[in-house]
Amino acid sequence: MARVARSTEPVVLGSLTQRGARQGSCQACGSARVTQIAMTLTDGTPVDFRSCLACEHRSWTTTDGTVLDRETVLVRTQRER
Repeated sequence: MARVARSTEPVVLGSLTQRGARQGSCQACGSARVTQIAMTLTDGTPVDFRSCLACEHRSWTTTDGTVLDRETVLVRTQRER
C-alpha cells in the first residue's frame, strides 16, 4: 500500500464562536457569520466554499478568484460511471 505524503503546515481554521478567528464576510449580505471550507471538487478543482449563516448565501471560489455557480459545481462534482 502506497503512503500519501501529508503537509506538516498547520491549517488555520475559522470559528463561528471566536470573533477573531472569523475570516471575511458574506458577499450577499455582509454578515461576518460565515463558514469557509477549502475543498477539492471531484474533477480536481480546488475551491473555497463559503456559507452564510445569516442569509444562507453559498459560494464556491477557485484559487484564481473565479466564482463558480451552483450548476457548474454540480457538474464538476459528478463521478463518471
